[in-house]
Amino acid sequence: MNGQTPAGRKLLSIVVPVYQEELNVEPCYRALKAVLAELGERYDHEIVFTDNHSRDGTWAQVVALAARDERVRAFRFSRNFGFQRSIYTGYMLARGDAAVQIDCDLQDPPELIAEFVAKWEAGAKVVYGVRRSRPEGWLITLVRRAFYRLINRLSEDELPHDAGDFRLVDRQVLDVLRQIQDDRPYLRGTLATLGFVQRGIPYDRSARARGESKFSLRDLCALGLDGILSHSTVPLRLATYTGLVVSVLTSLGIVGYIVGKVLYGQSWPAGFATTTLLILLSLSLNALFLGVIGEYVGRIYQQVRRRPLTVIEESRERAPGGLQELPGDGSSRTSSTVKPPLA
Repeated sequence: MNGQTPAGRKLLSIVVPVYQEELNVEPCYRALKAVLAELGERYDHEIVFTDNHSRDGTWAQVVALAARDERVRAFRFSRNFGFQRSIYTGYMLARGDAAVQIDCDLQDPPELIAEFVAKWEAGAKVVYGVRRSRPEGWLITLVRRAFYRLINRLSEDELPHDAGDFRLVDRQVLDVLRQIQDDRPYLRGTLATLGFVQRGIPYDRSARARGESKFSLRDLCALGLDGILSHSTVPLRLATYTGLVVSVLTSLGIVGYIVGKVLYGQSWPAGFATTTLLILLSLSLNALFLGVIGEYVGRIYQQVRRRPLTVIEESRERAPGGLQELPGDGSSRTSSTVKPPLA
């Protein structure tokens, strides 16, 4: 997709996923426009809002922005499809030579976009923010840091530590991302595995000024599980190795029992408690690792069903004749079917 504007400048797409963020939409828009105004001599821009079916006034505010600013494009999903899918759809809808994803709550500083662009101009295809510090409790910070290092150790690929979704992605990488068919995308890891020149910029994350985070502990755990299962088969190997070790120990125990009984005439008393514990241990291991296998099988099942990652219910974007309301036709997952609605 050619991002050149009529003036010959390159086009920069800003992707903003939103959900229940009516207090942050306007402040986010103003902060982005201030930063983009400084880049205006070299780049034109568009701001792509993807609304995960908010139930408050978020969509109304986004539509109002699209009505007064021709560079704002707004898309509302038919339901909440999740944060990662929202980002992915925003990438697929972006028309620019590069796309920058930023959260609407402004915990990630929009001022860093200029540094992202400078790294991009220097040859980087992906520029991501590295969270040097974040305003959270010490326990959740420790858990996050441990997770990033754990997934990096488990993964067959090198994944950056402490990197979130605040990043710039070049058009060439976005076109490759279109070809990846993943029902449960974990974009932080997927982009890291694609190669290309990637650079990180450390920054300090700010506290949320308005509203509350929509990411619960359950969502964080689910995201972490997606990251591990999407980039590692170590859990499956662990199940195999554990089963092998238990089998070897059991075989040695049987041999020892036979040798003691036949050669030495040993007579052991009936060990009901021991037998019960061993049976329960065996059942627990089987249940645990069947669950691990089930997680992978479940993802395979969802993958082969070929359902759309997101479905666009409504959209607003500027056309030559004025603002248009375009019916949502759904966004699927491959380059042949993911096409942004054209005005």
